Amino acid sequence: MSGVSMGQQSICQQSNLLLGSLVGVWITITGGAIAQPNPTATDLLPLNPHPDPLYLPSRPDQVKIDLDRPITLNEALELARRNNRQLQILEAQLQQSRAVLRQAEAALYPSISLQLGISRTDSAAIRLQNAQLPPPLRLNTTSNTWTSTVQLGYNIFTAGQRDGSIKAAQEQVRNAELDLQRELEQLRQDVTNAYYNIQQAEALVRIGEAAVQNSQISLRDAIARERAGLGTQFDVLTAQVQLANNQQQLVQAQSQLQTAQRQLAQVLSLNDKANVRAADPIRVVGEWKLSLEESIALAFRNRVELEQQLTQRNAALQQRRVALGNLGPQLVAGGSFNTLDSLTDGRAPRWGYTVGGQMNLTLFDGGVSRASAAQQESAAAIAEAQYAAFRNLIRFQVEQAYYTLKSSQENIRTNEVAVRQATEGLRLARLRFQAGIGTQAEVSNAETALIQAQSNLLSSTIDYNRAIAALQRFVSGLPLSPQGTATP
Repeated sequence: MSGVSMGQQSICQQSNLLLGSLVGVWITITGGAIAQPNPTATDLLPLNPHPDPLYLPSRPDQVKIDLDRPITLNEALELARRNNRQLQILEAQLQQSRAVLRQAEAALYPSISLQLGISRTDSAAIRLQNAQLPPPLRLNTTSNTWTSTVQLGYNIFTAGQRDGSIKAAQEQVRNAELDLQRELEQLRQDVTNAYYNIQQAEALVRIGEAAVQNSQISLRDAIARERAGLGTQFDVLTAQVQLANNQQQLVQAQSQLQTAQRQLAQVLSLNDKANVRAADPIRVVGEWKLSLEESIALAFRNRVELEQQLTQRNAALQQRRVALGNLGPQLVAGGSFNTLDSLTDGRAPRWGYTVGGQMNLTLFDGGVSRASAAQQESAAAIAEAQYAAFRNLIRFQVEQAYYTLKSSQENIRTNEVAVRQATEGLRLARLRFQAGIGTQAEVSNAETALIQAQSNLLSSTIDYNRAIAALQRFVSGLPLSPQGTATP
């Protein structure tokens, strides 16, 4: 019996050590972070994708991950701003809209063209005529001619079409700028949430690993007690089932971590051979100091989606002007200057010019112009309705994030108490089991309760941080505060 007692004491010491490690997991959460090594300054260049956007790996070694690097949230945001493909698409579309504006503004200036020509002619008609004439009267059948013409034209009056086209293009440029700004805000939230997913998955893996070790110690306790005649086979089976359940949960947590890492890699457009881990500890990122009403009012002022609807409405109204301009008079002025030189007659070039104007008026077009104008009126009405719909959506988004923030804040306080209670409960359950007055089922239940409490505390912390990120996105124009500074 003394050997069994010494074995139980050794197992008890190991259990207490592992219990201390489990306690350390939630203590770091309640203290503000799950402990992780502080990352050193890293060079982000190896994480950048291939410079050729059309590059396509064709061999397994070209997609095999051989770079696994921890990055901070700020570094993830920098990588996203630098490499995100959707952002690059919107930047190209902005440049495209600016080119369309320059094309529309070209109508403000006259058009000037130059035509140059040179020709050599050998006339069959003159040859036929010469055949009927005596040699002294015959004409030269060949001629070399040089011509040049400069033409100038300008639309003096376009019935509002020119001005409408320019203003519509200006609105499209503004809409593209706002769309780029909107994508930057959305990208910040997407990257933040993907980063928090990695943090949560990594913490769940650590909790799962500690739970598996804890279950292995419980199984050794149960086997030692059975061999000493103090336990039952049922206790051993219960411990084995608990170990199997925790191992399965660990495998699921590891799979979720791998998925979360690849999701962030996709958003960041990482190198095909690179993978990232979270270097920032899990901590409450800040405090939202605005009231719900202040948050809603600020969101109404800042959200670019509302201004986008106004630009689309204005663009539609300008396109309506363009359509109706087809029914108005069009005044065009122009002129040309030309020279003609026969290179074979030895005389100086001759010149001439033409000036004039023209008015065009469409008397009847079958209703095409008015139908096009009606389409643009409907587009403006749609933009106004979408403006009202976005306003309602913005309020709901802010309210939802605000309520989630408050509930997560309360859950953090509740779960901190629950983790302390569950830790103490597991300690007492072990002592009761080792003293022979408790059962393995009590220990298993206490382990499950502690794991659940730790997971709940982790989830409530991550939910709080996600709510902060959501409020920053839905209010817009606010800085991200990953280092725990107050927001806003």
